[in-house]
Amino acid sequence: MVLPKDRKTELIGSYRTHDADTGSPEVQVAILSERISGLTEHFKIHAKDHHSRRGLLKLVGRRRRLLNYLKGKDSDRYTDLIKRLGLRK
Repeated sequence: MVLPKDRKTELIGSYRTHDADTGSPEVQVAILSERISGLTEHFKIHAKDHHSRRGLLKLVGRRRRLLNYLKGKDSDRYTDLIKRLGLRK
């Protein structure tokens, strides 16, 4: 699922670490999480769409790798991001 430009800009604005930031792990994870939530809603209606399910699994794996990177780089940023996105309990 492609995000609308205004929603993507809003996510970048709320998760960036400095003014010119568009590619930090926090921003990338936030965008991926939004796409993942959109796809999970899609699967509530289209349960047999296995081609899109493969894409969903790839997105989840990419988000997992970014979170592992961030956890190793700076655990405080990792815990803050997890709390803001509500990923872990």
